[in-house]
Order: sequence, then structure tokens, then C-alpha cells
Amino acid sequence: MECGPVLPDSLVLEIFLRLPHEAVLSAGLVCRQWLAVSRDEFLWRELFYSFYRIPRSVPRHPASVSWYREFKRLFDCIPCVEVQTLVEHTDQVLHLAFSHRGHRFSSCSKDCTVKLWDTERPDGNISMVHSSSMRQFNWGYTQFSQFNADDTLLLVSGVYLGPHHSSSGEIAVISLDNYTLLSRVRNKPYDVFGCWLNESHLISGNLHWIGNMTSCSVLWLNKAFQDVESENVNVVKRLFKIQNVNASTIRTVMVAHCRRHNNPDLVLDYEAQSQARRQKEQQQHQPLLFDLGASGSEEEEEEGELGEAARLPTARHAQPTISGIENVIQSRKNVGPTEMAIETHLAKMMGKAHTKAPDPSLIVPSDPGEGEDKTYLLFTTGSLTYSPHQIGIKLIKPEQMTTSGPVLGEERSSDEFFDSLDHVIDIHGHIIGMGLSPDHRYLYVNSRAWPAGCVISDPMSPPPIAEEIDLHVIDLKSLREERRSLRAHRAFTPNDECFFIFLDVSRDFVASGAEDKHGYIWDRHYNICLARLAHDDVVNSVAFSPADQELLLSASDDSTIKVWRSPRMVRLAQAPHRPHRPRGLLSSWLSRNKNSTCASSSVNGKP
Repeated sequence: MECGPVLPDSLVLEIFLRLPHEAVLSAGLVCRQWLAVSRDEFLWRELFYSFYRIPRSVPRHPASVSWYREFKRLFDCIPCVEVQTLVEHTDQVLHLAFSHRGHRFSSCSKDCTVKLWDTERPDGNISMVHSSSMRQFNWGYTQFSQFNADDTLLLVSGVYLGPHHSSSGEIAVISLDNYTLLSRVRNKPYDVFGCWLNESHLISGNLHWIGNMTSCSVLWLNKAFQDVESENVNVVKRLFKIQNVNASTIRTVMVAHCRRHNNPDLVLDYEAQSQARRQKEQQQHQPLLFDLGASGSEEEEEEGELGEAARLPTARHAQPTISGIENVIQSRKNVGPTEMAIETHLAKMMGKAHTKAPDPSLIVPSDPGEGEDKTYLLFTTGSLTYSPHQIGIKLIKPEQMTTSGPVLGEERSSDEFFDSLDHVIDIHGHIIGMGLSPDHRYLYVNSRAWPAGCVISDPMSPPPIAEEIDLHVIDLKSLREERRSLRAHRAFTPNDECFFIFLDVSRDFVASGAEDKHGYIWDRHYNICLARLAHDDVVNSVAFSPADQELLLSASDDSTIKVWRSPRMVRLAQAPHRPHRPRGLLSSWLSRNKNSTCASSSVNGKP
């Protein structure tokens, strides 16, 4: 049978360039010629840039092998298909955390429980394996959890309800072998959350008010197992003591283990990067650190080292044991703006005189070729107002990673009350979330921006915040923001009611919740939004499985946890199972021999 005239490949390609990608794939099934043209690299390059609306100056992902497969990755491997809804919680679900192996995850909720879930069931569904209520310890609710590095312990952070309606925080450590409670640690304010430093030590916070606008944040290193064999073995050790001004406090601590950064860089927004460098050059004549200065104060009673330094002229009022900004709001009713301004001014002056100077070698960003491992303590803070608008960075030295050694800061001189920060990055907005990339090189920050050029004259009246949430990317190798922020999700609560929205980062994607009843997924390389995940209320937290980034969880105020998988995984799960038929050694050899004979005959022109 003779074939009719065929169109030249170039003409078929021109036609395919004007079709959507679904039509191109369908047309490729017509004949062999069209199939070959439908896999053309130039064709899929054009389809890729036009469909995803990516600037052509952005190169293809360095790990991709073809434009066709890269298009398919973004289209078919995004966890955007809802496959299961978990309804075991009875109130708002606030946070989700995967184990490092990805075989389990934990969830925290306003119902005051922490629940553990199994992700490795044979049927592919997720089921609850354990639930612990913290009400017996007088908790109001659980808010955050984190597995230690070897997945043997679970850190659970919550709000502790004390006397006179006060609310501080507490951290509990639960064994994952038998679900027993190993220890409980005070944590104030509760939005410090807490985090693991290594397999057996965790970091907590404490807050001491010095004046109406001035406070001291103390960060403690705690041993998870507090049943010591000897009374001479320390179970707690003070890491840092940092002075806060203008009603700000340290919140949201996390640890980044920066392991030489051998991975390739992300594609950067070169315009934003150049602008950041110009701003840095303009600011080189200014001090590198924001002065979180101190007045003299009465420090924590258990240390008693600052009793002689309480020199503030403002009247001291009895402070109720209330966490966070509520303390400042109450005290402000009895203190005028003039007194607060005097307090802040003296606090900064005292801080300059009584803060331990930073080690110059720690505040210099890493050179491109530098190969030293570093461990950073990251947290939100502020210096202009009470709303968290800065990322504080403090390097943790190896000798500080254990509770052995000096406990009360003997390494300071007698007049050094506080530690300085090694580096500060100002976000110019209210920070409402942070997350680390799996390699701990990049820090992603959710913030709601302040108006451009705004001036803060009253620390208790921060600028209005935008409804749009910006997702910033900070490179911990260079210690600076490296590209223009992502923007697709929204939040509506004002400054004084703004709450944390947790985000998560996988190898290729970053995801975040939002107050507009959706979760969002972006591609880290191309800087584009790929999916919206619908809920019936605010989405508080999202979490990628570290074992499979095509599995994502989202938690919402609608009291549910939704499980999302990629279209590819859903299709594979629905495909009929093909039983594996073992082949004998003889049949396998005969098959290979037959194939090699046929190939040889084709080369020689034989039928």
C-alpha cells in the first residue's frame, strides 16, 4: 500500500507551534512522523515558556534532561490532587511536621492534642497511630512539633495556661518508642516555639521585662533526657542573652546546619540581586548590626547578675505574667509617650556599653569558595516596633552545642550583660512565617510588607501591613536576600492580630498556607506559582514529605488535614496491577540472543 504525500517536518513543526500542548500530544499519536515532530526540543522549549509565562532569560533547570520532560515535571509532578481528608481533629489544625524518613508525621491543634500518623500503609492511605492530649498539663493548645534528627523523639510546643489568665509556653519531649513524656521545659513567650539543635538537645526561650518597652530574651539549651545520673551533670545551659527595645521580642527560633553549600545555586533574579548589592554598598559606612541595646536591668532572678544595673528613670509597674505584646499594651496605659521615648533612648545607650561585642570573623558573609560548616540560630526580632520585622542570625560554636561547661556565661566580663547579634536582615514588613530548604542553604520568609518609605515614630503603632503575602528568599551562604519575592497568597488580619502561617520547602518546590482558604505551591527554580489547594477556612500549615516531594499535606482552621498527591502518582495508583512473572535463566538468554540476531540482520540488509 502506497503512502500519500506527507507534509515536510518543518511545516508540521510550524503547525504544532500554534497548538496547545494537549493537542500536540494527541497529534503525536497519528503517525510516526508526527510523533517524532511532537517530541522536538525546540517545540517544547517554546511551549514551556509560553504556557508557564516564564521570562526567556531564565535557563532550564540544570538537572533536567529535556524541555519535554521539564514541561511534564511541572505539569504532572505537582502534589495538587486531593486524595484523602483526615478529620480526627476536633478544632483548628495549626501545624504539621514530617519525620526525617517521611514514614510518619505529627499534627498540632487547638483541640490540645498532638497526633501521629503513618504514611506507609500498604493501601496508600494515611492513618492515625497515636494521639496525646496535653490538657492534663494545663495547656491551652498545641501549636508546633518537630522530630529530632534520628526520629526517636518528638518536640511538642504549646501554650500553657497559668494563673490570672496568663499565657506562657511550654515544650514537651515525647519518646516515639513508647509515647512516654520524657521532659517538660518552660518556653516564654510561647511563639518562640522551640527547636532541636541536635538529636538530644533542644532550644527554648525565656523573656524578662526590664521596663515598659525594654526586655531581655534568654535562649536556653536543654537536654531532652533530664533524668541525670549525677547532680554535677548540667541539663540546661544558657546559650544567649539578648536585649530587646521598642517592645520587640525574639520569636520563632530555628537552627540551620549549613554544610559547605556544595549544591548548585538557584536561578536568581539578577535585577533584584544587583539592587541588593547596591544597597549593601551604600550601607557599608553604617554599623552592620542593628543595635538591640540594653539598659541596665534586673536580669533573671535565678542568675542575679544584673541587680545593680536597674537604672531606668521610668516608673516600674508590677508586670502581670502575660506573654508577648499584651504586657506592653497594658503597661502603656500608665506611661506616657515621653517616658517611653526616654526609656528607649537610655536602653540603647546602656546596650552599647554593656553588650558583648561580636566576633568579627562571624559577621563576615561566606566567600564563594569557603568550605566551613556553620550552625546558625535563626529567629525573628525587631528594633523599630513590636511587630517582628527582622531576621536575627547568631552563629552557634561547637563548644556551645552541649550542656557541659559554663552555665551562666562566665565567658563574659563583669560589665557585659548581653550578647550581640552576628547579623540582621530587615524584611521591611511583618514576618509571619519561615522555612528552610532541605539542604539548609536557603531561608524562605513569609511577610506582609509595610508601605514604601514609611517612618515609624511610635513603636506601638507600626505601619499598616499589606494583604498580599510576600515570600522572600535569603541565601545563608551570602547572608542576604537573593531575589524578588514571590506573591500569590493573601492574609487579612491587622498587625495586632497577625498570626503565624507555616511554610515548607522541598527539593524543587516551596509551599505555604494563606488566609484566603488556599495553600499555594511554587517552583523554586522558575519562581512561578503552580497550584492552589482549596480548604474551607484559613490554611495554617503545609508539609512536603522528605521522602517524596509529590506528597504534600495541608492543615486548616476547618479542622481537617488534606493529603495531596501529584497527577502522576494518582495515575500510577489507579493503574491495574501487573503481576511480576519471573523468567528463567534459559528463556532470558534465548530472548537476548534472538534480539541480537535480529539486530545484526537489520544492519546487514537481510530480512
